Amino acid sequence: MTEVESIVLEHLRHIRGAVDSTREDIREIKGRLGILESQYAHMSNRIDRLDARVERIEQRLELTEV
Repeated sequence: MTEVESIVLEHLRHIRGAVDSTREDIREIKGRLGILESQYAHMSNRIDRLDARVERIEQRLELTEV
């Protein structure tokens, strides 16, 4: 094997390692993003329910204009 082939193979191995590392990072980011999406959906649902409850309270206390 010539010196040039050896250098090329060394660079390819380095690139493969960097790609593998990036793949793992992206997998972790996707997992965390999924968790954040789930938490956001849950919070949004709770806020919607609170909004409905506040509207009912305001109506009962006659605080809203119809």
